[in-house]
Amino acid sequence: MHPTTDATGHEFAPSAGYATAHGDDDGVRRISVVFIGDALVAGNGDPKAQGWVGRVMGRTSVEGAYLTHYNLGVARQTSGEVAQRWEAEAPLRWRGASDRRLVVSMGRDDIDGAVSLARHRLNLANILDECSSQGVGTFVVGPAPTGNPEADDQLRQITEAQKDVCERRGVHFVDVFTPLAGHEQWDSDIASSIDGTNPGQAGYGLIAWLVLHHGWSDWIA
Repeated sequence: MHPTTDATGHEFAPSAGYATAHGDDDGVRRISVVFIGDALVAGNGDPKAQGWVGRVMGRTSVEGAYLTHYNLGVARQTSGEVAQRWEAEAPLRWRGASDRRLVVSMGRDDIDGAVSLARHRLNLANILDECSSQGVGTFVVGPAPTGNPEADDQLRQITEAQKDVCERRGVHFVDVFTPLAGHEQWDSDIASSIDGTNPGQAGYGLIAWLVLHHGWSDWIA
């Protein structure tokens, strides 16, 4: 697909299969970012109702582009449920967009859902491969620790599996588990939360910082 010039004179390549919608032939780059995943994507437990997604997007801008984002986080969803749901929900948010993006973050609920590591890898791989075939840009944020040693041992394995799946496909991956495991502020935020699982303002701020400082700006631009 041939590059298009946006309002600032920069060139960008529209996503594969993109057709200019009515009223969108003004040369403006329209980026639509869909975030899909579990309770951490939804921002559950944050009294400011921002979560890490809101904090990241609040600090994100692309010169000359019209940027929109949609939070499709749902609590207690396994990777299999997310893999099924994105194909129905994300395309609705990409209508009229010349640049379609999907940010995936999941894994915690695979433990309670007894999803095997092999199945988790396959669920993530299927999402990334289908997005690639459709010309959708992808970005993966790994699961955060829970403070429960047994669960965190499994989450460490899930993190490594996600990293491997992404590296094999050239997809950007942010490991939030390793820097947050044993992090004093993170552990304190989890311990003081109502459900003992999801963080509050401080914890979501830490995840947002990790995303913003590990390739986000280059990927979104």
